[in-house]
Amino acid sequence: MDILELIKNRDPNEREFHQAVSEVVDSIKPVLDRNPEYRSARILERIVEPERVIMFRVPWVDDDGDVHVNRGFRIEMNSAIGPYKGGLRFHPSVNLGILKFLAFEQVFKNSLTSLPMGGGKGGSDFDPKGKSDMEVMRFCQSFMMELCRHIGPDTDVPAGDIGVGAREIGFLFGMYKKIRNEFTGVLTGKGLNWGGSLVRPEATGYGAVYFAAEMLDTKSKTLDGTASLVSGSGNVAQFAMEKLIELGSKPITFSDSSGYIYDEKGVDREKLDFIMNLKNVRRGRVSEYADKYPEAVYTPVNPDAGFNPLWNHKADCAFPCATQNEINDKDAAHMVANKVKVLSEGANMPTTPEGVELFLNNGLLYGPGKAANAGGVSVSGLEMSQNSMRLGWSREEVDQRLKAIMKNVHKTCKETADQYGTPFNYVNGANIAGFVKVADAMLDQGIV
Repeated sequence: MDILELIKNRDPNEREFHQAVSEVVDSIKPVLDRNPEYRSARILERIVEPERVIMFRVPWVDDDGDVHVNRGFRIEMNSAIGPYKGGLRFHPSVNLGILKFLAFEQVFKNSLTSLPMGGGKGGSDFDPKGKSDMEVMRFCQSFMMELCRHIGPDTDVPAGDIGVGAREIGFLFGMYKKIRNEFTGVLTGKGLNWGGSLVRPEATGYGAVYFAAEMLDTKSKTLDGTASLVSGSGNVAQFAMEKLIELGSKPITFSDSSGYIYDEKGVDREKLDFIMNLKNVRRGRVSEYADKYPEAVYTPVNPDAGFNPLWNHKADCAFPCATQNEINDKDAAHMVANKVKVLSEGANMPTTPEGVELFLNNGLLYGPGKAANAGGVSVSGLEMSQNSMRLGWSREEVDQRLKAIMKNVHKTCKETADQYGTPFNYVNGANIAGFVKVADAMLDQGIV
């Protein structure tokens, strides 16, 4: 029985996990052929099975005194090259299959950064949207009451993800510190005045743009003077737009779960400040942007359309920064027809396999999430280093380190793709390079 058949039989409802494993398995077949020791040590069979899955109930009380019960998770996927590292996601869609896919991707992403971090992921089906700060605090404290048993600076270091920003990290860290009676670097994405790193909030968005710039550089092109499609309006999208503006590109779209904005004139610094205030402070909807800037067009979500019109505008670059599988084959076909040159994934696995195939077959420079959005976890790793040394680096130093890491991730992916006879196939490059480092570490450490 092949590995895909095995995991589908074992966990038939985990569609996103099957998709993530399938992509990696397709890429690494030549590696397994060249290295029979990986097959005999059953590396693949071991790497797709989490080392540990933790699932627990999270009871909490809302402002009206009513009791709610959510489900909490932590997937500790692989620790061959370092402590488990990966975000916490608070969103109603969270389930075991989604978190396993994210944890599996995280293993290879963290491997590519060259920092000593294993892969993990966690979260809850709790929805912070519409909740008061006190409700979010009570939930986070209840969540950490259980999670604290399983994490630590040398064991498992969670971070933020969708629905888990600075507010949530603060509440989680405060409860961990109270329970364990220790101040330690157990979470990343902390506040700057209590152990956080400069550039951590910006890192995923900045990194996706740096990766796009590296891909364009291979064709002697730059981002200056380009137009860019961006999806999402959270942390990753905001800072991707910030870096695009800085490098001379014009972001013309962004979105949230209600719909998207098309601004032909482009988002400038002033408009981005409005978006950041709207989403981070007022927690409003993107439709308010069109009220403020009437030249922009707001289009509400149409779930029956079968495609997302955000991806059907003329542009040079695309940065999906929202969520998994947001780009299907129709969206990909629209981008190919509109002559998009480069796509760099700020989100995790935002493109369906059919979409990826279209991009690769049409020569579009396609940066998969496990490489292109590795900037976030890279600066999380730098935050861990600063915590261990009890010091803080300047913004310029952290940004330069991030830029150097993304440059190296790109170089690794490109050279590996060339080495295995698939030039400019960054999917193969990222999967193979990420896999080999983890596989070799697993071989060294025996059957554990």
